[in-house]
Amino acid sequence: MKNYIVIFREPDGRQESHTEAEIAAHRENWSKWFAEWGTKGKLAGGSGLTLNGRLIKAGEVREGIHQVGTEIVGGFLLLKADDLDEATAIAASCPIYEFDGYAEVREMQQ
Repeated sequence: MKNYIVIFREPDGRQESHTEAEIAAHRENWSKWFAEWGTKGKLAGGSGLTLNGRLIKAGEVREGIHQVGTEIVGGFLLLKADDLDEATAIAASCPIYEFDGYAEVREMQQ
């Protein structure tokens, strides 16, 4: 098995409105997804990220997070998979796409 990181990028939730029902359904879909892949031993860690952070560039520290337009990095997952195809299939099945997010799958260096 190899180790992969999935980086989730999504619209800043403060910029778009969703109904309480949509949010509840989205959270439920994430719970089911985590349960499915966790049971199969494919999830090795990860977390959603807060909007609190700092940027450090060329020695300069600035308040805030990296943002392109309204897009932010919303979280990450660590996966265990046989190859990039399997890691991609796992990431492609997640609910991030319901709210216009997308994922980047990268193999971790050994």
